[in-house]
Amino acid sequence: MSIKNHRTGSVFRVDKFVVPAQARDEILGKVFMTHELLRQQEGFVQDFLLEQFSGPGEFNIVTVVEWESQDAVDKVVPIVKAAHERIAFSAQETIARLGVKADIASYQRVPEV
Repeated sequence: MSIKNHRTGSVFRVDKFVVPAQARDEILGKVFMTHELLRQQEGFVQDFLLEQFSGPGEFNIVTVVEWESQDAVDKVVPIVKAAHERIAFSAQETIARLGVKADIASYQRVPEV
């Protein structure tokens, strides 16, 4: 029995953050703003904005966005970049300034065997 690596179907963008308490409100404000834009884009399926309330995990804020396909993701990247540029928002600068640790990656479902 082998497990195949498929590159079709939904794509999940998972952003995990270690956010210091004093940075929480600012980070969540930027996350909410960005997700409002994402929800309006073609290919958007659903999103989850999660905050840890128990357990020993390192990341206390996690966001998950499901897209119909990688093509949808590729189309939305320049839209988000342009929107952030219009308001002079740099995610990298904000993360560095606030001492936030980020782990950002794209995922796909593991196919059943």
